[in-house]
Amino acid sequence: MSETSDFPRTVPMHFFMPPLPNCLNKPSALLRPRKHSAPVSRPFHLSHGTTTLGFIFQGGVIAAADTRASAGGLVACPAVHKITPIHSHLVVTSSGSGADCTLWERILIREIRLYELRHGRRLSIRGTAKLLSFMLHPFKGTEVCVALTLCGWDKETIHRDSLIYVCSDGARLQGNVFSIGSGSPYAYGVLDGGLRWRMSKEEAICLAREAVFRATHRDAYSGNNVDLFHVTAQGWSQRKREDLKEEYYRRMKGMWDL
Repeated sequence: MSETSDFPRTVPMHFFMPPLPNCLNKPSALLRPRKHSAPVSRPFHLSHGTTTLGFIFQGGVIAAADTRASAGGLVACPAVHKITPIHSHLVVTSSGSGADCTLWERILIREIRLYELRHGRRLSIRGTAKLLSFMLHPFKGTEVCVALTLCGWDKETIHRDSLIYVCSDGARLQGNVFSIGSGSPYAYGVLDGGLRWRMSKEEAICLAREAVFRATHRDAYSGNNVDLFHVTAQGWSQRKREDLKEEYYRRMKGMWDL
C-alpha cells in the first residue's frame, strides 16, 4: 500500500461477542473449573443378563448367543443381535450394556479398517484384542460395561484359530472356551461335559446350541432365540436363527411321552 493512500493504516477490529451471564463477564471466571451436574438417576436398576459363548475345535471356531435384551426385570427386545461380524474372518460376541457394546464394536470396525488402509494388511486377531484392550483401559472404574469375545481365524499366525476375551477394564484373556453373561454357569455345565477337540462340525453346532438352550431355560435374563456363527479359513458363516421356545416344548413333550 502506498504512502499517499487515503486508507487508514490501522483498522480497528471489532469482534462480535455473544452476551454472557454476569458471572462470566470477568475473564478469570472462564478459567475456573466448571461444576458438573449431578448424575441422572435411572428409573430402574441396570441389570446385565445374557448368554454368549465361543470355543475352538478342529474345524474352526464356534460363536453362539441368545437374543434377549433386558432392562431390569423387563424384556426390552427379544430379537437383538449379540454376535457382530467385524470382518470376513472375525466375529465378536457382546455382553454388558447394549449401547456400550454397540459403540465399541463400531469403533473397532473403524480402527481395523483404518489399519488395513494404512498398512495394506489386516490386523491380526491378537493385535485387534490388544488394541481394544488399550482403548478400553482408560474407562476402568467408570460405568462403561463391555465384555467382548473375539472369535476369529488368522492366516499369518501359528495359532490360526483365536478366541480372546476383552472387557471394559482392559483385561485380555486368551483361551479355548469362553462363556460370558448371567447364563454362563449353565452353559459351562454343558460345554465342560461335551467339548472335545476332535469334533465334527455338526457335533460342535449341536453342542453350542444345547449350551445356549440350557442356559436360556434356567436363566431369566436369557432367552427367545439362538444365533450361531462358524469361523474357518474360508471366513464366517451364519446358521439360521432358531426359536428356543419351540425346542423347549418339543423336549417337554418327548419327556412326558416317555
